[in-house]
Amino acid sequence: MSRQKVSSWGRLSDAEHTVVPITSVEGAGAVLAATAPGIARGMERSYGDAALNPGGTLWDARSLNRFLAFDEETGILRCEPGVLLRDIQQTFSGRGWMLAVTPGTSVVTVAGAIANDVHGKNHATRGTFADHVQSITLVRTDGSVITCGPSLEREWFEATCGGLGLTGLIVEASIRLKRVPGPWLLAENIAYQSLAEFFTLSDESEAEFEHVVSWIDITTDGGRRGILSRANPTPSPHRPLPSNATVLGGVRGGPTVPFVPPFSLVNKATLPALNRAYYRMQRLSLGSSVVHYKPFFYPLDAIQEWNRAYGPRGFFQHQCVLPRSVGAEAVAEILGHVAASGQGSFLGVLKTMGDRSALGMLSYARPGVNLTIDFPNLGNSTLRLLTRLDSVVEQAGGRLYLAKDARMPVSLFQAGYPRWQEFLQYKDPGMSSEMSRRLLGS
Repeated sequence: MSRQKVSSWGRLSDAEHTVVPITSVEGAGAVLAATAPGIARGMERSYGDAALNPGGTLWDARSLNRFLAFDEETGILRCEPGVLLRDIQQTFSGRGWMLAVTPGTSVVTVAGAIANDVHGKNHATRGTFADHVQSITLVRTDGSVITCGPSLEREWFEATCGGLGLTGLIVEASIRLKRVPGPWLLAENIAYQSLAEFFTLSDESEAEFEHVVSWIDITTDGGRRGILSRANPTPSPHRPLPSNATVLGGVRGGPTVPFVPPFSLVNKATLPALNRAYYRMQRLSLGSSVVHYKPFFYPLDAIQEWNRAYGPRGFFQHQCVLPRSVGAEAVAEILGHVAASGQGSFLGVLKTMGDRSALGMLSYARPGVNLTIDFPNLGNSTLRLLTRLDSVVEQAGGRLYLAKDARMPVSLFQAGYPRWQEFLQYKDPGMSSEMSRRLLGS
């Protein structure tokens, strides 16, 4: 047990926590009971306060990181909660298996992926992470143990998937991997010049490609240019793994932002130039090519500590999903507010979501349009802008992603997550985070 300053990926705060290690499944219940209330600590890739408990307890179970069993016939992997998605991909991709769903970073624990019910670039074809979870074992702060899954204690399963670690400490999980021909993808980049063109391209792509996502230039008004990327698994190109796939796709050995600059490197002066440069760079890769999965799935993992670039005040991420029926208009309105403000970053992501609702009571993914934008924290001006964006989301009937949120108002949470009251029946009274107190009252 030790006192440590802990921050989330957004680096909006840096508060002291009592970090309590969980070193065995057998002893987890006693440790939880003795040190509750608290919340589990993962790799700190949540952007806001979902896994923070300032002044209180963080349970660190990252040392529970073993593969326990793997069935080569079914692809079902049984593992401990601290296993990283990166380790699963690296271990099994050469054996013809990979995660069916993966988010934009591989530096996430299995427990964190379940707790946030993460999604990837293939929601239309594969759903969310929870759609491939076969079972979860939880230890609660009263010492009880619950095993749940799609056909076992279904209500507990729906509460735990996307439940932000609030139903108990995940100590084991079984997930079904998907068969793949290898670690390669046949990818294609296509430029678009308008939102209408994006939606046409995206719809066409989802009919033929498993993975579809786009970068959008948030600084241009009117044209809304961007680059749509789409890919399918492909057999090995029968050549050695290129060095750039290893370096650019991994987190070891890549470049690092070595320190926190005194101000955000992404600001009103640099933002237009950064977006122009990024667009021109992406245009150089237009067309088709065989790529390794790492740079396609995890481009930002290539730069360690990239969040430092936003300076000492950190940054917010506004990620929303909007109903498809009003998605184009709502996206245009949001981008109009952002362009007028001069705030934002060159990391704008626009993609459509599949026609399936997420399994979890507090899961984010749903049919519609997803828009993601980073904002350097400029204080009140940024908060006022985010409030305007919230209004667009609420009026459109959308919701914000809890894994990325640090300041959503309760009214927007309750409107966007209609099962929140049902979820309270399964929340462990001894599990508490800054987010749960802000949005759920405990």
